[in-house]
Amino acid sequence: MQSAMFLAVQHDCRPMDTSAGSGHKSEEKREKMKRTLLKDWKTRLSYFLQNSSTPGKPKTGKKGKQQAFIKPSPEEAQLWSEAFDELLASKYGLAAFRAFLKSEFCEENIEFWLACEDFKKTKSPQKLSSKARKIYTDFIEKEAPKEINIDFQTKTLIAQNIQEATSGCFTTAQKRVYSLMENNSYPRFLESEFYQDLCKKPQITTEPHAT
Repeated sequence: MQSAMFLAVQHDCRPMDTSAGSGHKSEEKREKMKRTLLKDWKTRLSYFLQNSSTPGKPKTGKKGKQQAFIKPSPEEAQLWSEAFDELLASKYGLAAFRAFLKSEFCEENIEFWLACEDFKKTKSPQKLSSKARKIYTDFIEKEAPKEINIDFQTKTLIAQNIQEATSGCFTTAQKRVYSLMENNSYPRFLESEFYQDLCKKPQITTEPHAT
């Protein structure tokens, strides 16, 4: 059932199956499956965000700092539409975008991008080498568990670069994945029902005065 729902809403992340039947009934079926998947995505996103900042049980980072996702105001959420970097700079926005990519079955893109950001901050040559190999086996090599969609030449160059790992090993691939998300997934995220709801200002209701 999940794969069927996926076919109904997929765009650029995976090749699309065009074998579905045409006609009014099939169109209604696709729309129903799309609404079902959207509802499932919103449910999983809400669960993810709620469990990231459970009251009374705050999560702490390595330095003991509390980590929590605070729901943005409509004005803050609207800033995400001004630039892709604005979205990625927000903890809540990043979490929402990751959940959205998961609903489109291409979360490996943001996971790769984040792994590269962490990789570039690594100072130890030993850790740099081990992280480079892990990123390669997770995202780059053929049939990797989270293989990203990049060309063969870039993959070959990375395979050569990680032999003597530097902070720039994955720069080209990271830029391409960033561009893919910015041009494809990001615009669809901004059109999503969840994002539109975040941007809505609460309605102010006034009770009629008694006469």
